Amino acid sequence: MNGVTIGQAAAFVGVTVKTVRHYHKLGLVKEPERDSSGYRRYGSAELLRLVQARTLAAAGVPLAEIGPLLDADPAQFATTLTDVERQLTERIEELIARRDTLRRLADGDRALLPDRAVALLERMSGLGFPAAEVAAAREGWVLARALVPEGFDDYLTHVEHALQDSRFVALIKRATEAAA
Repeated sequence: MNGVTIGQAAAFVGVTVKTVRHYHKLGLVKEPERDSSGYRRYGSAELLRLVQARTLAAAGVPLAEIGPLLDADPAQFATTLTDVERQLTERIEELIARRDTLRRLADGDRALLPDRAVALLERMSGLGFPAAEVAAAREGWVLARALVPEGFDDYLTHVEHALQDSRFVALIKRATEAAA
């Protein structure tokens, strides 16, 4: 009795017996010979091949491509694994960006403006700008970002510099009070 049964192999690899049989049917893993009791016994070579097939499938490699990949020379196998890893990294980055967008939806400003702009709006409030002025700036910034996205970061840089000038801040507050 050398090796493990199909059930033990499936449990070891983390798949179902049906999946192991499906891999056999597709030719991804050869069926081992039966022992004297009639059971197929899986050795380390078959277990490795099962782990490789399951890992590649879980990484998104189509089953039709797994067999040729497992049969490829080590250099081609390594090159393909690098490509699969790159694709996974891109997908992870895309999912992280989607998650961040979902989190931003909880805060209306953050769904429309970058963190830097939201921080400047908060700074304006902290400097004593009237709420109506901050709201008007927010509305203008949202529209500006939508109309001229490529220039928005430069604009924010100018706003940051302006808010560091106490005379400018005082002038805007007086103008807002005068308009009211």
